[in-house]
Amino acid sequence: MGDSLITVVAIFLAAILMFVFPLMSMSDRTDDVSKLAVQTATTEFVDKIRTTGKMTLEEYDKYISTISSTGNSFDVEVELQLLDENPGVKTSQAEMTKIGENLYYHLYTTQVEESLYQNGRINLKEGDRISVTAKNTNQTISQILKNFFYQLTGNDTYQIAAQHAGIVTVNGTK
Repeated sequence: MGDSLITVVAIFLAAILMFVFPLMSMSDRTDDVSKLAVQTATTEFVDKIRTTGKMTLEEYDKYISTISSTGNSFDVEVELQLLDENPGVKTSQAEMTKIGENLYYHLYTTQVEESLYQNGRINLKEGDRISVTAKNTNQTISQILKNFFYQLTGNDTYQIAAQHAGIVTVNGTK
């Protein structure tokens, strides 16, 4: 009887070691690859906007399509900080950067998307800032396995995330 119990436990442990841990390892690697792909796409998207001075609907849709091709769903947050062309009466246009503060007004994701769908593009000027953050909203296989075995991660946490920001270096053309 004792030998049978030990044999069953040994088979159970062998099954875990042979199947579950390699599955966890592979799912972690899959998340790493997805994370790298999303970070690369986010960096390229922001850098293209910074160097061209414009954000187009086609580029935005291509970015969303690229990060979605990892097989995950994402919550993308875009923030544009647009330099106010008339920051106040105490500065003149010729010396806007020398006297007083530069003031920015913000456009967030819904406002950016609305403007892109209406106009097809957003022209930016030198000194404007852009920030893009993408976080997965679905649970990956790695998260599910970790929840099952370790109970470390919660249902609302994200595993794959990317963020990039920068200052626009040229004026966008119309």
